[in-house]
Amino acid sequence: MKYYSTNHKAPMATLREAVEHGLAPDRGLYMPETIKRLPESFFENIDKLSFQEIALEVARCFFGDDVDEDSLRQIVFDTLAFDTPVHQVKDDIYSLELFHGPTLAFKDVGARFMARLLQYFIKKDEKATGVHHEVNVLVATSGDTGSAVANGFLGIDGIHVYVLYPKGKVSKIQESQFTTLGRNITALEVDGVFDDCQALVKNAFMDKELNDHMKLTSANSINVARFLPQAFYYFNAYAQLKRMGLVGPGKNDMVVCVPSGNFGNITAGLFGARMGLPVKHFIAANNANDIFYNYLQTGVYSPQPSKQTLANAMDVGDPSNFARILDLYNNDWKAIRNDISGATYSDDAIRKTMKQCYDGTGYVLDPHGACGYQAISEQLKPGQVGVFLETAHPAKFKEKVDAIDNADIAIPERLQAFMRGKKQSVEMPNDFEAFKKYLMQI
Repeated sequence: MKYYSTNHKAPMATLREAVEHGLAPDRGLYMPETIKRLPESFFENIDKLSFQEIALEVARCFFGDDVDEDSLRQIVFDTLAFDTPVHQVKDDIYSLELFHGPTLAFKDVGARFMARLLQYFIKKDEKATGVHHEVNVLVATSGDTGSAVANGFLGIDGIHVYVLYPKGKVSKIQESQFTTLGRNITALEVDGVFDDCQALVKNAFMDKELNDHMKLTSANSINVARFLPQAFYYFNAYAQLKRMGLVGPGKNDMVVCVPSGNFGNITAGLFGARMGLPVKHFIAANNANDIFYNYLQTGVYSPQPSKQTLANAMDVGDPSNFARILDLYNNDWKAIRNDISGATYSDDAIRKTMKQCYDGTGYVLDPHGACGYQAISEQLKPGQVGVFLETAHPAKFKEKVDAIDNADIAIPERLQAFMRGKKQSVEMPNDFEAFKKYLMQI
């Protein structure tokens, strides 16, 4: 399959080119030329399939033309060594728990899938040419992306990962998940906010001298191999609700609410809907960074400097994947509003939701999931079953969660292991020339 740029000023690219370059030469984001629709028989039988079997069918639509069947199956089954269960929280509201991967965050699947796919292309090229290649992955993180990518790529020969994160603006547990690994993972502590980190990464891709010096790609959700596999989640949610008898022909409509920062996750869900997944409506839940919410109200997109909030992984003032949503809908504001509604919550509102949910149901929300839970609680209609994405384990934000819920939530052993590690990071000013000089010396 070919991939085009959302700016429509760059040549069409192969999957391999799109994955290895991350960003198109015209600074646009890559989009698949076609979105294949799955047959009705797939949805009729989806509740009888495993998560891996469901994901393989979805993956074939995007990657099957470029990856042989055996390799694609291996990549999918290796990526999904864990499940994403739905959990009833209240009445017709369910959480889709996406925190059962290696770093206890939803980005584990996309990061792990991309790592295996990139490794597939590297090995294929080395076999054909006999030449060893080194790929350098640049990734900006507001919290969970860095840990997921670092752990997904850890130890993979031929790939080195550089994680750029805003100093003092990620939780200690999140920070420990990518600063204690060493090996082929380097953490760069940037004196700025997430948007600054993302700008450094994007500018690096556009710098000819730097790209001549080293092979660069990104593992942020701007990369098609990172964000597309997140579509697997939505199909798995539908399959589980169908097994429960809650959705299907003549039954409730499924509505999905996605806590949204850089908008890669909800974009993957929109792709799933285009593939035939029966989602009645999407809700994009924002924290105080309400750029998309305001767009839905006015039709005007006005990026703003990001605001630091309780739900830090969503602190994005200029979400990259908004370009993909615009492209998917041909810039039709009314069509976007028809399929997606918005919500925005202050830190005080997030705290209130977390406390009320815990006291009323016993379910522990993390700050990001709290935005999703509140939005679906407010917007769900009769005849609908709501699923909100609980994107990270609440223990990753233990100090905040404990203080709000007046509780003492247990820290899973895998998080404790990260916290016992020694921090290794390189301090970096918010200056592209300094960042470029650092990379040119590698």
